[in-house]
Amino acid sequence: MMQQSDLIIIGSGPGGYRAAAYAARKGMTVTVMEKGEVGGTCLNRGCIPTKALCREAEVLETLREAGSMGIEDVTYTFNYAAAMARKDSVVSTLRQGVETLLSMPGITLVRGEAQFADANTVTCGGKQYTAPHIIIATGSKSKSLPVPGIDLPHVMTSTGMLSATTLPKHLCIIGAGVIGMEFASVYRSMGVEVTVVEFLKECLPVLDSDVAKRLRQQLSRRGVEFFMQSGVTAITATEVVFERKGKEQRVEADRVLVATGRAPHTDGLCLEQAGVAYERSGITVDEHLLTSVPHIYAIGDVNGRCLLAHAATMQGIHVVNQILGITDSIDMSAVPAAIFTLPEAACVGLSEDELKNAGMEYQVKKGFYRANGKALAMGESEGMLKLMAEAEGKIVGCHLFGAHAADLVQEVSVLMERGVTLKELGYMTHIHPTLSEIIQEAALS
Repeated sequence: MMQQSDLIIIGSGPGGYRAAAYAARKGMTVTVMEKGEVGGTCLNRGCIPTKALCREAEVLETLREAGSMGIEDVTYTFNYAAAMARKDSVVSTLRQGVETLLSMPGITLVRGEAQFADANTVTCGGKQYTAPHIIIATGSKSKSLPVPGIDLPHVMTSTGMLSATTLPKHLCIIGAGVIGMEFASVYRSMGVEVTVVEFLKECLPVLDSDVAKRLRQQLSRRGVEFFMQSGVTAITATEVVFERKGKEQRVEADRVLVATGRAPHTDGLCLEQAGVAYERSGITVDEHLLTSVPHIYAIGDVNGRCLLAHAATMQGIHVVNQILGITDSIDMSAVPAAIFTLPEAACVGLSEDELKNAGMEYQVKKGFYRANGKALAMGESEGMLKLMAEAEGKIVGCHLFGAHAADLVQEVSVLMERGVTLKELGYMTHIHPTLSEIIQEAALS
């Protein structure tokens, strides 16, 4: 017998479960299909467990620097197993919260792998389901690397690293994107020798190159070794082999993290049977996240537009609004992002590199942590902020690194959505002493 609801959502990550709850509150009946654990990659194998470990790293660094605060004779022992157990506890608590959310009236959670039988029918758990509207929210998976040795047991993706029971002595990370840089920062704080091998000229291509370079230098000072413009050619039981400037080089590694990006997760969906168009980069969607099939939408990582959990959430809310005929002001052109290294980095909107490459006339305003009273009081003097604006002053970007960078960029993100200018920002009163003064002072500079 065909099961029917107002909306089918395939996937229960941040895009899927938030869209389901929002739709249910609006009076819709929703069927959510999930073949794994609720919460998706973000909760179970990504954002949350890594942030738990980032906190462990932050505490370790604070203990090491206690002497500079007049706290002497501090002794401690780092228990990696206990840290991992705490991480698992955080994940478990939040997963239970999502389970509760998906048990609210109007939502039916179906366990199993979803497959399209046709454009209107989805099979899952041995049953068939139909709905006038369908949202695909299946997320992404780690990309592999086509080099010899990639299948060796000590070579892992971020998922493997998060379930490892022992610390490596020397970790080699292939890729200096967000995942690679966060793991480099965390494991260096845990006392591991860390080497990062990156094919590009600079780390973190999402960041302004000036900011990215300064952040990389900060991690280098903490002992992370970087080999940029280097292409990995092989992995052995004890080494990673790569070519740099025409010469072969090798680094020792008893564990290797492959952090070379993520790809849309469309395996097993049978999209062809529904007539849904897709490419290697993701499912093809229009400005309202509608696929090539008029009643099927794709949100989050699977459409390849913006691989961030909060982007998936807002896309899901927007789709539900579209279905219900509700006009919203969700602006997906100003999505902030954060990198939880020590120190943090964050960005929203355009970088100076992008403005320059586009041939636009623009303004750049800079602010420095070393000139901020709260930063010095915190012992966090390392950091820089860049505000990018059009020639007439409208803010179009903010890129920075330093303590609480993620919190600071959120303010600029909101202001950008409201079309605020540098002059207007400069005239907005900010609490003294706070790190947020760096933003206001940069706008006035």
